[in-house]
Amino acid sequence: MKLTFNVTYNDKSAVDTTATTADFVAFEGAYSRSIMNLEADLRLTDVCWLAWRSLSRTGITGLDFNAWLDTVDEVQLIDGEATPAPLEPTANTSA
Repeated sequence: MKLTFNVTYNDKSAVDTTATTADFVAFEGAYSRSIMNLEADLRLTDVCWLAWRSLSRTGITGLDFNAWLDTVDEVQLIDGEATPAPLEPTANTSA
């Protein structure tokens, strides 16, 4: 499971970042919510926190969440494998 975000800062610079397992486990610990239910109850705070956590984990930002958030203009989810794709139905080939 991965989610990729585009973060645009107040100065109009931008960066893409990908949240991975370490970020999802940290999210569950921080918010006492299952990442597996994220799709049903996705909040802007969730999107921003996961983007920040990914940037923090990779050393791109050293700011705490609230200080980082003050520098952000927009966070967009641009790609994700939040839930596995359902299996394609197979055609009935028996006569």
